[in-house]
Amino acid sequence: DGQWTVTGITAANVLVFCLWRIPSLQWTTIRYFASNPASKVLCSPKLLSTYSHFSLFHMAANTYVLWSFSSSIVNILGQEQFMALYLSAGVISNVVSYVGKGATGRYGPSLGACGTIAAVCTKIPEGRLAIIFLPMLMFTAWNALKAIIAMDTAGMIWGWKFFDHAAHLAGALCGIWYVTYGHELIWKNREPLVKIWHEIRTNGPKKGGGSK
Repeated sequence: DGQWTVTGITAANVLVFCLWRIPSLQWTTIRYFASNPASKVLCSPKLLSTYSHFSLFHMAANTYVLWSFSSSIVNILGQEQFMALYLSAGVISNVVSYVGKGATGRYGPSLGACGTIAAVCTKIPEGRLAIIFLPMLMFTAWNALKAIIAMDTAGMIWGWKFFDHAAHLAGALCGIWYVTYGHELIWKNREPLVKIWHEIRTNGPKKGGGSK
């Protein structure tokens, strides 16, 4: 199940990667698949940019990490909770990115799923990771996350521009919060909300006002 789920995510990433290579669609991809608070379109890119990679190496690295964890994470969370965390962390990362860019005045597009993947990996802190071209160098996901948090914190303090450090940091902290508190507060208490949603889908929204 985990590999099938990540295969779907990878297919979406590859599709958007190909769209970036079509000159006639360049403005469409910039508008909808790159997160930028200075853009006229602000809402949908928060989600769509998590499937967007302009660099082949960037896409390959993210996919490699996600594939490495896919079976274990989906077995633990289930497909629905995994996708809920994956998409929510992506949106939260981009919201924090918007705030950071607005606060510093450093506007520009961001894309990729690094923050989202950092959030997902927090569920398996003892999982083993390797550098994509140096598979003999192994380290735990938790050590990788600590290094990411330290690097992105330093990047925000000193204004580094190579990565979207606010988005990366937000994704990692979102995952840590969800593993520590969110699963108990949100997922285990989702039943009333799910019942309301199914009632709306089955019967339509309740019409208020007036008396029989």
